[in-house]
Amino acid sequence: MTTPNEIPAIGIALRILSGLLFGAMAICIKAVADQVPLGQLVFFRSAFALLPLMAFLWFRGEFPAGLATRRPLGHLLRSSLGAAAMFASFASIARLPLAEATLLTYLSPTFTSLASIVLLSERATIWRIGGVVLGLAGVTTLVWPELGHLDMQGPRLWGYVFGLLMGILTAFALIMVRKLSRTENPGAIAFYFIITSMLGSLLTIPFGWVGLDMTMLAILSLAGLFGGFAQITMTLAFRHAEASLLAPFEYLAILWPVLADVLLFHAPLSLAFLSALPLVLGGAALAAMDGRRKNRVPAQA
Repeated sequence: MTTPNEIPAIGIALRILSGLLFGAMAICIKAVADQVPLGQLVFFRSAFALLPLMAFLWFRGEFPAGLATRRPLGHLLRSSLGAAAMFASFASIARLPLAEATLLTYLSPTFTSLASIVLLSERATIWRIGGVVLGLAGVTTLVWPELGHLDMQGPRLWGYVFGLLMGILTAFALIMVRKLSRTENPGAIAFYFIITSMLGSLLTIPFGWVGLDMTMLAILSLAGLFGGFAQITMTLAFRHAEASLLAPFEYLAILWPVLADVLLFHAPLSLAFLSALPLVLGGAALAAMDGRRKNRVPAQA
């Protein structure tokens, strides 16, 4: 049953839009990843994402009052994990076809489910075990063909390593978000994450940033704006529809990187990717299904 503020059709449309915007952000990052250092990518993505987030919080009357916090160390830990995950994600995008790098992001629910068992002593259900097994089978299917003809310094192999690291870091970051959300404003969680990512990226300046021409600057600016608006539309989607209703549309987002690889980057889809796709998505679906099953509230008579 929907609440008076829920409009499921709008929630679905916003969830599809957020996936498209996240895909557009990744395309922008991929387009300049060979020319712009990693830290510089993270800085511009974060700096320009801050603009729509601040406007959104101000519109809702949550800026700056909503940024007050009683848990600064919790924000620091969550934000540091999220920033490290962004570095790893962009490093993976730079080294892999966009569809493969994006597929690895779907391991996050699986790793989050596993981390909840280890760190929060949550029960190991059949859903979680199945999600972990499918997710790991998908990764093995994706990576195994490459191991036979790549040395340990191969860029694709490192792309997989960074992708897996991103999934693990994201899982721990989501655990922290779950804890912080009990007392903290969601806008504050997002705000401090972006600020931390910006500050962390500035530490990479001594390792060499590059001068940007107008085209590169425009692409990086769009990456940040797309990322910021994607986060906002995803937040609004869950205000208009239940997570269980939106779940199938989360997996539609893999379509955009696939199309980008084929049409923009001229990177053919490998048999390994096509074989791993249902396994990884299936693992993510099982892990997510467990959380939704636990949180389902029985209808009142």
